Order: sequence, then C-alpha cells, then structure tokens
Amino acid sequence: MAVAEPVVCPTCELHAEAVFRVEGMDCHEEVVILERRLKPLTGLEALSADLIGQRLHVKYDAAKLTTSAIVDAVGQTGMRMWLEHEEPTASGADVAWRWRLLLACGAAVGVGLALSAAGRPAAAAAALTAAAFVGGIFPVRRAVSAVRSRTLDINTLMVVAVAGALVLGEWLEAASVVFLFAVAQWLEVRTLERARQAIRAMLDLSPREAIVRHDGHEHRVPVEEVHVGDDILVRPGDKVPLDGVVVAGHSDVNEAPLTGESLPVDKGAGDQVYAGTINGHGALEIRVTRVGRDTRLARIIYLVEAAQASRAPVQTFVDRFARIYTPAVIGLALIVALAPALAGADTATWVYRALVLLVISCPCALVISTPVSIVSALSAAARNGVLVKGGAHLERLAAIRAIAFDKTGTLTKGELHVTDVVSLGTLPATELMRYAAAVESRSAHPVARAVVDHARSLGVDLRPVSRFASVPGMGAEAQVDGVHVTLGNAHLFASRGVALPGGRMELEHLMEQGKSLVYVSFDGTIAGVIALADRPRQTALEAIELLREQGVRWVAMLTGDHAATARRVAEALSLDEHHAELLPEQKHAFVRSLRERHGALLMVGDGINDAPALAAADVGVAMGAAGSDVALETADVALMSDELLKLPYAIRLARATLRNVRTNVAISLALKAAFLVMAVTGSATLWMAVLADTGASVIVVGNALRLLRAR
Repeated sequence: MAVAEPVVCPTCELHAEAVFRVEGMDCHEEVVILERRLKPLTGLEALSADLIGQRLHVKYDAAKLTTSAIVDAVGQTGMRMWLEHEEPTASGADVAWRWRLLLACGAAVGVGLALSAAGRPAAAAAALTAAAFVGGIFPVRRAVSAVRSRTLDINTLMVVAVAGALVLGEWLEAASVVFLFAVAQWLEVRTLERARQAIRAMLDLSPREAIVRHDGHEHRVPVEEVHVGDDILVRPGDKVPLDGVVVAGHSDVNEAPLTGESLPVDKGAGDQVYAGTINGHGALEIRVTRVGRDTRLARIIYLVEAAQASRAPVQTFVDRFARIYTPAVIGLALIVALAPALAGADTATWVYRALVLLVISCPCALVISTPVSIVSALSAAARNGVLVKGGAHLERLAAIRAIAFDKTGTLTKGELHVTDVVSLGTLPATELMRYAAAVESRSAHPVARAVVDHARSLGVDLRPVSRFASVPGMGAEAQVDGVHVTLGNAHLFASRGVALPGGRMELEHLMEQGKSLVYVSFDGTIAGVIALADRPRQTALEAIELLREQGVRWVAMLTGDHAATARRVAEALSLDEHHAELLPEQKHAFVRSLRERHGALLMVGDGINDAPALAAADVGVAMGAAGSDVALETADVALMSDELLKLPYAIRLARATLRNVRTNVAISLALKAAFLVMAVTGSATLWMAVLADTGASVIVVGNALRLLRAR
C-alpha cells in the first residue's frame, strides 16, 4: 500500500509528511546515527524509525525542507534512502564492490596463512595487513559517519579493535576479524531481510491490476486507475482488487485474508466484497465503492504497519538498558586496558582483552530481540484475523486475568428467532402468525424479521396490510382483513390500558426461560403471544473453556438486556458473574469494579455501543470488525470475524510473544555476560567475539520468526 506519498496538511500548506525506505538501517545504532544527522536540518519537525520495516516516517516544513534534501543527508551516513512509493535507485555497483572486497580479503587471509606456514613471517604480515585494510574499507566508511554523528556503532568498535590488533602485531587476528565481521554482517542482514520479506508477504494481499468493464469492453488496468463507480470483473480464482458491491453473478468468496476464516462466504447481487479476498468458482461483476487507501484491506494494512512501529513497554526497557550497557562495557574496557598496565602487568595482553570487550559492547542483538518478536506476532495475528493495534496492547493482552463480555452480538448471535407461539383463544397458532407476520412485514425491526421468517418457514401466506404504524421501542399496528392487529411488548399494552393475560403457566415458564414476549391483540383484545430468543454462539462455550485453561480466572457478562434473558445465557455458558439492564455508563462502572477485584481485564463488545466500557478496560476487543469502520478505530484489538475462538488464540499468541521476547533477551544477555567473563580472563579472542555478537542476532531473529507460524 502506498502510504509514503508526501501529504500536505489541508489547514497549512507548509507542513508535510513522508515515509521512506532505508537500506542499511539494521541496528539501533544506525537509527541513532540517522536521528542525529537529520534532527539539525532546518524544517524537520519530527521523525520516527521502524527498524524491522526499515522505514523512516518524517514530518517537515515543506517551505524549508525537501524530500531530496532529506535523502541526501541520509546518504552522507553511508545508508541509502528513498520514498516508499518510489522505486529505489540502482545499487548493484555498491553491492558488487562489497562482494569483491570481501573475496579479496578472504584471498589475502588465505595467502597470509600459506606464507606463515612456509616460514615467511614478514611476507605473511604484509598479506594479512593488506587483508585488514581491504576488508575494512566499508566498515571504516560507516565508522566515520558514526563518529561524525557522535555515535559508537559496531563499525566504529570493530575498526578500533582491528587497529589495536595491528598495533599489537596480531596480524592474523586483525585480518581474520575483518573477514569474519564482513561475513557475519552479510549473514545478519540476510536473516533480517528474510524476516522482513516473510512479514511483508503476509500483508501483500491485494492484486495490482483489475479488469474494468466499460461500454461492453473489458480492459486490464492498474488498480490505481480504477475509480469509484467503475464496474470490474473478478474471474474464478482471482483476488478481488478493490472494495465493492456485487451487481451480477454468484460465487463463494474466501475472506480468510481479512478475517482468518477458512470457510468461504456465498456472495450474490447486493453483497459487499473486499479487496484481497479470493473469488471461488463463479464470476462476479462488482461496482467499486472504495479505492486506494480507503479499501478495508488498505486500512487494515495501515493499522498493522502503525502497530509495528509502536513500542511496547518491554521494548522501551530494553532500549534504556542498551543505552547504559554500551558505555558501561566501554568503560570496563578502558579499565581492563589501563589498570593492569599501571600495576606492572603485560600491556599488550590486557589491551588485547580490552579490544575483545569493545567488540561485545555493541548491543545490536539485545536491541533487536524485542521488536522482531513483536512485529512477527502482529503480522501473524493480522493474517489470522486478529488486528492488534500495537506492542503495548499485545503486552497487556498477555497479562489478562479477567474478561467481561457484552451479550448481544458477542456471546449470542444477535439474531432473534421465534421459539414458541401461544394462542390464547380459538384462533390456531398458524393463523395468529399469518396476521402477526402481515403487520411485521412492513417493519425492519429485528423482532419483525424474526416473526416474518418464522411465518415463511411455516408456509404461511401474508395478508394485505393497510394503515400500518410503528410505535418506536414498543411495537407496531395495522389493519389486516378489516381487523386492527397490534403487536408489542408489555409496556405498549399497559400504556393503552389493555389487560395482559395473567396466571398462565406456559407464559410464566417462557418468561422464566428469559425469552422475550410479543403480545398480539385483535381489535384491542389479546389473542396470543409470540416468544423469541437470541441464540448463543456455537463456539461461545468452547471459547470460554479455552480461556479458563489459559489462566483467565473470572468471566463476566455485562448487558442491557432483561435480567431473565441474561440469566439464561449466563447459566448456559457457566459464567462467573452477570449484570443485566445496564446503561453504557453502568457498564463502564462495572468494568472498573471488575478490574479492581480481579486484575487486568479484557472487555469484548461491538466497538460502538460499548465504547465507554472498552475504553475503561485494560484491553478493549471489538467483534466482527471487518465490515465496521468504527470498530476498527475504537478497539485496542479487533477480531475481524465474529468467531469467538479468535480470542483465546490472541491471548495465547500474546503470551507466546512475551515468552519469545524473554528468551531472546536472555540469549543476548547470556552470550554477552559469558564473553565479558571470557574476555577479562583471556579465554576469548577477537574473532570469537565477532561470531558471538552476530550469532546472537541471527539466533534471536530466527527464534522470533517462529511466531509467524503460531496458530
């Protein structure tokens, strides 16, 4: 998705923002170099870096600064940058030269070893020194840029270490370190790039072209040239290129790229389809309703990318630790180099050990250990229909110990159906439904739809209707075959002074079951009762059981529905607590109370009516957000489908991510600690330190990539 186009603020033409791709930004120190180089630029207002995505988001004053000036400034650091929506300039020559220098360095090291074995130490020293200089050309260039930015990155530390080894006469050590460093950096960059490609592939779902129908002809054009209102053809097996409404055709559409649901959804005329979904066996003609960044897929990708750039608390902690760790180890290296020498020990030995300490003082593996895990988890979640708005929400999700559910549309389907029809006179139940459905056929209320659907299932023909009138919140009435038929709740008939039937066991039993009763009157006399109920989701009980297995200690339900209905659902799902007939502000208060009593709380609702309660919870989750703009924007976590089993998956993934982060941090710190000890005791060499430093980065990235396969 092209989100990098410089955007001019509509209220102030001087302010703009752009997103760049940065080649060579592979470590935290390189981010610091970029920040220190760009912040002094006149007109720069703000910038933020996404290390894993290799993106730089810049806000600037367009009257004082241009994107080309920003790109040029980054080029002075030895990195390469271009606007995300543009093609990068060719860099094959630079890559080729790096490969040639690497091969030349390796060859010189081999010659040096051969000369040394042949008993020609002077020639061997010359060859190995040449290897160090050839292999050090690119590290020296990056080190100079780092020093200009007042930063000590791995290149600076490596150059100092190699120079020190040459001064000490450790020719082989200096040459082998340069060669191994180049190989290790290549391996690290390749591993990171594989991670980036895997993550990008999970989000690169939308096709680049569409088949547009115009004046009876079909043309294949780039999606950027398609406009709202155009008709496009999607053939069997093709991806839907843009959001739209089906105007012709019928097919099964796989919406898994958006919702994570593997079962296809039948689509026909009038149904919504979304970009990135996969057409099944039929051809569809679709009228485009959203293009470019307005499509549902584009908005989801944008939110995922924004989430990847956000920082979790654990990541902030690691970054702070790294800022302390590097200067502390460099200080220790100075002490190791100077203190023993002042005490009369062999200077060369302790300086060499100090150089080993310098190599392992770079915290690259430690800093990258957290964001690569979080980004992998966010991408995996999005692919499985769970949109998490950032690392902070993912971290809080892992700590959840209590959950509060809304009822209608969350634990239940939100679709009423008729369960019982009770005639209170001589009129048969089917005739009662004939009159009731005739009135309700004029209404769009969920109760009306349920009554009409039930009548049709009975094969009842609807009578003609006249003088229809709706009574908001209470019912409806109309003339049917000369009879004034009224349907409504108890409040409607009480307000009109119509006595309701009392003492009827079947009606009391229906109310005890929590069913909603609709009374039907003919010319002012109650003729019968229609009972309706909402069905719990088939997976609701299974989802709650899985949540309890994952350590959720308390499950509650907060609903505005009647107490009897709420009690029936709560008993069917074995909930710990339920509260009914709640207003939005009362739900908000109960959420706060549940947090105080049970700890970190997750609230699940529809993202609209439950907004106050979702905001009060530690994590707010919106159900069925694939078709809802409001749900996408308001919730911390959005389940793209109405599948409750996505909730235990999200919590399981969040906890796996935190375990992964802790493992990565532990690996990084353990290797650093081990080499600190080995360096001081003289057990470690420079080349071992290089392999350990880069090896740690490769290990933590590989470990984080396992989260992409999480299910």
